[in-house]
Amino acid sequence: MTDPLRSRIEAELAYAALARAHGKEGRARVCARRAAGWAVGAYRNRVHGAADPERAALSHLRWLRSQADLPQTLQQAASRLTDQVGEDHRLPQVEDPLQDARSIVEALLGLIEAENPDQGPAG
Repeated sequence: MTDPLRSRIEAELAYAALARAHGKEGRARVCARRAAGWAVGAYRNRVHGAADPERAALSHLRWLRSQADLPQTLQQAASRLTDQVGEDHRLPQVEDPLQDARSIVEALLGLIEAENPDQGPAG
């Protein structure tokens, strides 16, 4: 059976890709950030016992930025996803927000599954 959280995240990432295909890069970034936030929330809840895995994605991503025990690449991806868009409506970096989100999702859901191989991510 497909895990509900992973299914929800994959659907959101698919929506992000669709938004990008229609030229809606801002919407794509919002969807990518939301999907990554759900993965971070599940990780915090399962591994660290955080009380509210459904908090806002930005809150979870800001938390992830500060986690020195996690790979720096994940901290950097979270940082880019929380960067503000400039007055010119451009991001300050060239990295792909959808790829940043996928990196976070795969890494954190993988850690959850490694901690609880018979349960999968909570959702």
